[in-house]
Amino acid sequence: MIGRLRGRLLEKAPEQIVVDVGGVGYQLAVSLQLFARLPDVGDEVDLRVHTHVREDALQLFGFLDDGERALFLLLIQVATIGPRVAMAVLSGLDTPELERALADGDARRLTAIPGIGKKKADLIVLQLREKVRALQTTRRVEPGLTVAGDGVEAISALVNLGYKPQEAEHAVKSAEQAGSAPLPELIREALRRLAS
Repeated sequence: MIGRLRGRLLEKAPEQIVVDVGGVGYQLAVSLQLFARLPDVGDEVDLRVHTHVREDALQLFGFLDDGERALFLLLIQVATIGPRVAMAVLSGLDTPELERALADGDARRLTAIPGIGKKKADLIVLQLREKVRALQTTRRVEPGLTVAGDGVEAISALVNLGYKPQEAEHAVKSAEQAGSAPLPELIREALRRLAS
C-alpha cells in the first residue's frame, strides 16, 4: 500500500495530478480544494495517499494534509459513498468547513455540493457526526504532549473500533512515547496498551 509520496509535480489538472517519484509517474485523484493549493508544475510536493484497491482497478487518492485524508477515510465508511463521491464532498467544502458542518449536523451545507442530495447528506451526517466530533477531540493539545500525523489517524481508527476518544488518545500518546512510529505499529501498540 502506498501511504505517502514525495516527488516532483509532473502534471496537474482539476481532480487529477501526476507526481514523479524516482522516475515513476504516479497518477492521483485529488479534490478541487487540494488542486487550488498545489505548487507549480516542476515543484516538489509531499502528499498523503490512500490506495484504493478494487477487483478491476488500483486507484491513488492524494491529500496535502492528514486532516483531509482522515475526513476522506471517514466518508468512504458511509454506506453508498465511494471514493469518487468522497472526493466530490472534499471538493465542495474545505476541511475545516466540512468538519464544522458534520460536527454541527448541518446536512443543508452538504446539499450545496453537486451530486449530494438531501438523503445522502442526511446519511453522511447521521453516520459521521459523532466520529468527526471524536476526531476533533483527538486534536486537543495537552501540556507537553501532542498528537499529529499518524497519531491522529491511529486515534481515529481506535475510535472507529469502539474505544472512547479519551482512552484512544491516551493509548496512542503512550505508544508514541514508547517509540512506535509507523501507523500500523502505532495502532498495534495502542491496542496492546488498551487490552492490558
